[in-house]
Amino acid sequence: DIRKTVLDNGLTIVSEAIPSVRSVSVGVFIKTGTRYENKENNGIAHFLEHMVFKGTKKRSAFKIAQSLEEVGGSLNAYTSKELTVYYAHALDSQLSICMNVLSDMLCNSLFRDSDIEKEKLVVMEEISAVRDTPDEYIFDLFQEQLFPNQPIGYPILGTSETVKQFNRGTLLEFWGQHYCPNNIIISAAGNLQHDKLIKLAQKNFHFNNIGTSVCFQRPESAKKIDLEINESVSQSHICAGLEALSYLAEERYNLIAVNAYLGGGMSSKLFQVIREKHGLAYSVYSFVDFYSDTGMLSVYLGTDKKNQNKALKILFRELEKLTKKEISPPKVNKIKAHLKGNLLLGLESSNRRMTRLAKNEIYYGRQIGLKELVSKIDSISPSTLFEISRKIFALDDFNIIKLSPSN
Repeated sequence: DIRKTVLDNGLTIVSEAIPSVRSVSVGVFIKTGTRYENKENNGIAHFLEHMVFKGTKKRSAFKIAQSLEEVGGSLNAYTSKELTVYYAHALDSQLSICMNVLSDMLCNSLFRDSDIEKEKLVVMEEISAVRDTPDEYIFDLFQEQLFPNQPIGYPILGTSETVKQFNRGTLLEFWGQHYCPNNIIISAAGNLQHDKLIKLAQKNFHFNNIGTSVCFQRPESAKKIDLEINESVSQSHICAGLEALSYLAEERYNLIAVNAYLGGGMSSKLFQVIREKHGLAYSVYSFVDFYSDTGMLSVYLGTDKKNQNKALKILFRELEKLTKKEISPPKVNKIKAHLKGNLLLGLESSNRRMTRLAKNEIYYGRQIGLKELVSKIDSISPSTLFEISRKIFALDDFNIIKLSPSN
């Protein structure tokens, strides 16, 4: 039972009633993230996400943290390239608390100067932590090279230099531009009634911001970059990939299937060949990222520096095979069973259902039902996977970033 309501102020609310569970997941999805920033304020969307947890007129930072935890629930947030998301998960009887706390944070945050200065230190520690985690840091480097000098390629956390510049004025300006009703989707899934959710939204969410609409240009991606950066690491961390498909691309599910075959688990081709057969890596996997107008497919592996060329040779050999010969029907059937199983298991999580509702609304403007999703998976075949592999894997265009030991 999926329902949608748009309030008079432009706030969109989508919900799915799941009577068989005892919980609710509520998410507030704001259409802002790194892509809405510039070089000077890079990291501000993420910094703002931190700051709304720091206190309101009604609640201290401790009270915000305690509000859901004391009833056995949880409250969290994340920032991505295109979205900032605040979400709560609790027993169904606590829906009103979820809505009250989320709205208080998003509408009534104080943004005190003292809190801003303290949080700068916290975020700079977070930046340092990523810098000290090479298998995370490599992805920042990769996106920076894939989409050079464009917001989509900027690090989500920003840099120490940009974070130091933030002040109450810059935060309020960004908040005023983006935290406005017509830019926000409230999504909820669990044992709830849509009408009650609407009443709670009308009672609690009062945004005075008018906001500004932002249209970003489709990014230009780089090709054929081969960059090695020497760092004090004990193995080579390698990310290889290229621009791929957007959320709106019809062939998206074929690319998801190719990714599952290539590096989506322990039985995947790259895991079996690079790790199990040759023993060249402990960690090796591939993944796809989709955005509103573009996307990327990447492969990560960590290996001894002396083995990095051998590992890359095997990787490109496997990629080339996908462009020369179809995957066999039995293997394709296994991939489809894997994708369907994953989809159906996801339905057991109210949190995943809540996220899917919101993303469907944001990227498609409609809900894509289970039947339609299964039908898209069913339409996958050896020939459609062969076609998408030939389209995406222009092997000469691959970008390779290596974070290697400096000795």
